[in-house]
Amino acid sequence: MEKDNIQNLLIHIGRKIVKEKGASALTARKLSEASNCSVGAIYNQFANMDNYILVQNYLTLDELHEKLQKVIKTDNPFIDMNAFLQTFVKYVLENNNLWFMLYNYHLNSKRQFSFYYLRKVASIVRIVNNHIEKIVPTMNPPERMLSSQILWLTLVSLSAFLTNDSLNGLSKINKTTICRILLDTYLAGITVLEKN
Repeated sequence: MEKDNIQNLLIHIGRKIVKEKGASALTARKLSEASNCSVGAIYNQFANMDNYILVQNYLTLDELHEKLQKVIKTDNPFIDMNAFLQTFVKYVLENNNLWFMLYNYHLNSKRQFSFYYLRKVASIVRIVNNHIEKIVPTMNPPERMLSSQILWLTLVSLSAFLTNDSLNGLSKINKTTICRILLDTYLAGITVLEKN
């Protein structure tokens, strides 16, 4: 089997393992068993499991980016931004194990993010930035980009809340509604601040 085919097979099978059983079930041994590839072949393709997980996270970011780009635009930027949020929340909830793997990757403070990885995140932040530009067109570009980055980091932080059931007893409010209220409050806040 060619190298690209082996990599694609390992990535596909690993994604299936994570989706069905969670990131903790993804080990070189279990991937080897599920794919009929030796552990040595896995390491030959990816060098180590950290690199393998990074490739999985690239795919997760690519899938999310593709879905966010397909959000239908209207004449109302607030409606568009809420559609962006709904798409983000839906993706996280439908792919909670893959997203949790990506989220945990970010929690490792010693990790150096590659330029390639940061470019993928930046492409999603640009979508946020385009929405914010329509909401507050007079905001200067560096401040708008900072606001976009803050909003993205807030959504990533909220994603832990979305994918974790341990906080369910604290509120009867739907998690998606909580995210929407936080988004609308943030957008209203930057709109008011820009007018003053």
